[in-house]
Amino acid sequence: MTGPIENSKGEVLDAVFEQAKPGHRKNGYLVVMGHGVTANKDRPILVDTAKAINEAGFDTLRFSFAGNGDSEGEFRDATISKEVEDLGAVLNQVAAGRSIIYVGHSMGGAVGVLRAASDARIVGLVSLAGMVSTRKFAETEFGDVIPDEGFMWEDEDCPLSSAFVEDLCEKVVSVAPAASEVRVPWLLVHGTEDDVVLPEDSEQIQSLRGGDVTLVSIEGGDHMMSDPTLRAKTASSVASWIAQNFS
Repeated sequence: MTGPIENSKGEVLDAVFEQAKPGHRKNGYLVVMGHGVTANKDRPILVDTAKAINEAGFDTLRFSFAGNGDSEGEFRDATISKEVEDLGAVLNQVAAGRSIIYVGHSMGGAVGVLRAASDARIVGLVSLAGMVSTRKFAETEFGDVIPDEGFMWEDEDCPLSSAFVEDLCEKVVSVAPAASEVRVPWLLVHGTEDDVVLPEDSEQIQSLRGGDVTLVSIEGGDHMMSDPTLRAKTASSVASWIAQNFS
């Protein structure tokens, strides 16, 4: 990868490229990784998973969506639809000559579904606690917050915008329809104790797609896989699945 990655608004996206373990590199693939709401590319669940993927022989690219982490842009503009466009901008720069496996956590997982449903450059999909019912998420987590006045989880660095809420509740509502259009190998990983994006979201996809997807439940895991042991189990599950399905 050379040069900065810019989205369609000209905002530079913070990204880090890490090569696979020497001698094991699968040159034809690149694993691109996106984060969830209020997060960034350096959350431990992504960092640890990337390391395991590198050990398995695959290069990784972790990036922060515009308005998050050290990427340019305003946080209040970081809607799910804009993040789908951001992912497209990343692929425009890094996909030449490579097949993309996308790993997304939480809302980043929903972004991956929406992108993979129509973008043939993505040949494999991994959803870590992937959000499916976007309206339910918005209503459950932020239903008592006034858009354009309040904040996400009382964090003053993360204002809740009406654009964000409208996108989740009126434009997208659920990524289940897009999930029906995904035609690539797909892994779902979800902690049984996740109270932010409930395990039933991943179960809905498995019910919808049947044997077309693989669901791994991490017993006792919360939304961020805060327990290092469970985070390592998640990372290992992802890396093993990628190695088994792509070579």
